[in-house]
Parts: sequence; C-alpha cells; structure tokens
Amino acid sequence: MHQSLKLGLASLVLAGVLTTVPPSAMAAGTTHKITGKSVLAGALSLIIWPGIGQAVNGNPGDKVATHAVIGLFPPFRFWSGWDGLVNRTGGYWHGRI
Repeated sequence: MHQSLKLGLASLVLAGVLTTVPPSAMAAGTTHKITGKSVLAGALSLIIWPGIGQAVNGNPGDKVATHAVIGLFPPFRFWSGWDGLVNRTGGYWHGRI
C-alpha cells in the first residue's frame, strides 16, 4: 500500500472515531456546537499536547491540568482531542474531567 493511501485511511478512521459521540459521554457533560475554534482546540489536543484544546475552549485550569496529565496515555489522547472538538464541559470526576 502506498504511504498516502495509508495516511488517508488512518485519517478517515480517526475522523470517524472523533465524531462518534457515545451516549454515556452525552449524559456526563454538556456538548456545545462544533465551531472553527473547537476544531482547532481538538486538533491541538490531539496533535500537540492534551489539555491545550481545553485551555483554548476556556475550560477551568483543573480540567486543563487533568487532560495534560492523563492525556499522555494513548487512549486518553484521543479522548482529549474529542473533548476539545465538541467543546464539552462537565465530566465524570465531580464535573472536572
């Protein structure tokens, strides 16, 4: 397979994962409308460093710090990117994550 084809397929899979909202996540926090700012926030959290997207979206410092630490582990990096993309507030851990 060509490198560009692999990259394209990986991008499609990643886009599908990031745009799928599990019902349990909807019950835990408030999801806002996806905007250009939230797309940038999700990309920054996914590509650069987890937690940056939450800071861009104006979330409290404890949520940003939690994403920055927990987001270092591979599955949670995708969670941080998704959380930034949909600009979700609230969470499971006393409304902080």
